[in-house]
Amino acid sequence: MAEGEKLIPINIEDEMKTAYIDYSMSVIVSRALPDVRDGLKPVHRRVLFGMHELGIRATGAHKKSARIVGEVLGKYHPHGDTSVYDAMVRMAQEWSLRYMLVDGQGNFGSVDGDSPAAMRYTEARMRKISEDMLADIDKETVDHKLNFDDTLKEPTVLPTRIPGLLINGASGIAVGMATNMPPHNLSEVVDGTIAFIENKDISIDELIQHIKAPDFPTGGTIFGYDGVKEAFHTGRGRIVMRAKANIEEVQGRECVIVTEIPYQVNKADMIKKTADLVNEKKLEGIATIRDESDRNGMRIVYVLKRDAIPNIVLNKLFKYTQLQTSFSVNNIALVNGRPELLNLKDLIHHFVEHRHEVVVRRTTYELRKAEERAHILEGLIIASDNIDEVIEIIKASSNADEARANLVKRFNLSEVQAKAIVEMRLRQLTGLEQDKLRSEYDEIKLTIDDLKDILDRKERRMDIIKEELQVVKEKYGDERRSIIEYAGGDLSIEDMIPDEQVVITISHAGYIKRTSLNEYKTQHRGGVGQKASTTRNEDFLEHLFVGTNHQYMLFFTQKGKCFWMRVYEIPEGSKTSKGRAIQNLINIEQDDKVMAFICTQDLKDEDYINSHYVIMATKNGQVKKTSLEQYSRPRTNGINAITIKEDDVLMEAKLTTGTSQVMLALKSGKAIRFEEAKTRPMGRGASGVRGITLSDKDDEVVGMITVENPQEESVLVVSENGYGKRTYIDDPEDGEPVYRITNRGGKGVKTISITEKTGKLVAIKTVSDADDLMIINKSGIAIRIAVQDLRVMGRATQGVKLINLRSGDSIAAVAKVMHEEEVVVDVEAVEGEDVPSTEDDSTIEENNNLENN
Repeated sequence: MAEGEKLIPINIEDEMKTAYIDYSMSVIVSRALPDVRDGLKPVHRRVLFGMHELGIRATGAHKKSARIVGEVLGKYHPHGDTSVYDAMVRMAQEWSLRYMLVDGQGNFGSVDGDSPAAMRYTEARMRKISEDMLADIDKETVDHKLNFDDTLKEPTVLPTRIPGLLINGASGIAVGMATNMPPHNLSEVVDGTIAFIENKDISIDELIQHIKAPDFPTGGTIFGYDGVKEAFHTGRGRIVMRAKANIEEVQGRECVIVTEIPYQVNKADMIKKTADLVNEKKLEGIATIRDESDRNGMRIVYVLKRDAIPNIVLNKLFKYTQLQTSFSVNNIALVNGRPELLNLKDLIHHFVEHRHEVVVRRTTYELRKAEERAHILEGLIIASDNIDEVIEIIKASSNADEARANLVKRFNLSEVQAKAIVEMRLRQLTGLEQDKLRSEYDEIKLTIDDLKDILDRKERRMDIIKEELQVVKEKYGDERRSIIEYAGGDLSIEDMIPDEQVVITISHAGYIKRTSLNEYKTQHRGGVGQKASTTRNEDFLEHLFVGTNHQYMLFFTQKGKCFWMRVYEIPEGSKTSKGRAIQNLINIEQDDKVMAFICTQDLKDEDYINSHYVIMATKNGQVKKTSLEQYSRPRTNGINAITIKEDDVLMEAKLTTGTSQVMLALKSGKAIRFEEAKTRPMGRGASGVRGITLSDKDDEVVGMITVENPQEESVLVVSENGYGKRTYIDDPEDGEPVYRITNRGGKGVKTISITEKTGKLVAIKTVSDADDLMIINKSGIAIRIAVQDLRVMGRATQGVKLINLRSGDSIAAVAKVMHEEEVVVDVEAVEGEDVPSTEDDSTIEENNNLENN
């Protein structure tokens, strides 16, 4: 140990605490957190001040980035050159800062995360907005401190006219704390700041009327407003950001087009991760992804598969990819060198206080300079009034110092005035120059009075701050980029899908699709119909149902199992598309197929599920009633709805309220009507009770209907050769039942006269004048007719021809459709002329002959 040195033992724990606290405070104050006044961290402040000192103005030439970085490193920021260059690069990126502070020339990176070119290749200069952040810095408006080696002075804060922290935000990780502040729109911030100046007691809710929400440089949509309000009120909040996406048709394929992405999302990474999700089958419905972004703007194209539902794909993209991200607001900034959590009003308050201090210090500086000039002018005016004597005194003096002393003594001047007189040029002796002195003196006296008035009156200073803010708004203010979706929030997928009526079709081979009801048009009875669906070889449409997108759908299979689904989850298709195999949507067995389905409202509503029942009928005439509550807890592999006996299949399932009447129809043309109450509710595992007795072993149940209002409803039956008719359930005039109510299990009564011409019965429906009827035959032709076009007939008649069938064709499915006013009556059939509405079969045959000829 050298002479004079000694060891001081220190507890290592205390030393670690002290050293770490010193380090953490250094990071907090001198690196990671922005100052609440100018919104800058030390490195950004030093970059701007370094450019100011180099004279690299917005109107001047660009200078090499390396030169600027060298200036900042050598004079103010003793850290790595990368830290300085990276900070400067970010200030020049339009996707990073809402209002860029540096004008970069060259490769400054991209939104795909590409690195900028090295600093030796790029050039930079200030932007005009940065000059306004440095305005008046030479007027002693801010404190300066010594740099790292005590040879130069640097500003501790910039005298900014721009509310930098609010308009550009900040993010930084310190020790034990972090900050994450979103950018805002300058026009809105100025309006809010002016409102605060005019009323210091303004509430945050009133400020929100001016500063509506953050405004991100990459645009996008702010989805939901609760997080924004919370952030403005408390300084912390979670703002959900969404990409701006539209659904368009490109070259015949539906595509999701993204033109704006959330703030701080790397576009290339986002596309790569989305592609990975598609390849891993975690994201379905996307065929390809293309990035078509160019110099004109961003454009990401997600090409959808043909059976994909665009809204669902888009919502899944929002859910699983960075097309939707959140910005966690944490408004921590340095206030008087100490980190504080600030709300919106605090941020504006501290900025206004800073501007006020700058205006006071600037005015004080300008007043001092003006008074110094006025003092000199007073001396010069005295000299010009006594010019001959002044010249004589100077001529008689042996040197300048003596001349100054003599002038001070003779005219009672100050040293400063005497020096100015001695150094006065001869041209100032002209009469014109003497007049200028006096007018300048008069002007400067007015200026001094004005500056003193500013210092005396706070309202004058506040008016100046407001005027300067208005100028800033006029120069740099622009429109919002981020749209605010006030109704957003934690919405479920169905909230994004319109609850419109749809037609659901299931083919014999098990292909399912949904189509908007508006795609079908009403025709008169007897028309040939429109091409409804292109089915696969030897396939035909067997089931057709009408529901709405938001309803829950229960599928009942012929083996007696029940599957659960939302209507909007069924793939959307046009009238002519094939649909999608139902096995791909629900876990149905290969040898099973869907026979019935029920649309229900919310299955989580206890009152609803406990007051409704599902009544089922099998081909052999069994019926069973079960509470809807038993079907409200779906399982992926389905649940047992009814135990089906050998050689039997489930035919139909209906939703009832427990007080309905049930009608079953047989292939042989018989029908039975009985009270639902005659069937007691059973568990899901039961096989039911007898509903109707079959006439022979070839007979079977073709359908079941439930009757709620027998006085208003009528029964529609359709036979396989296209004949059909309406019959009242109860006669509307005398109220007598047309179909008498019997006990369940009977043989029933005749509902249609079955002949060789009509063919066997294929369908039974309850209809009213408000309904439309959809009939589809096995070759895929569909016709939609208004039920009110069909007159009501007797129970035992054979009916009229509803649809013209080509030879060998027969009816596949019949469904009723709620009639809507906007449905256009289209009497032009796709294939051939429409047949006039008539009840005479011979007319139809004549038309067919004409068509064939």
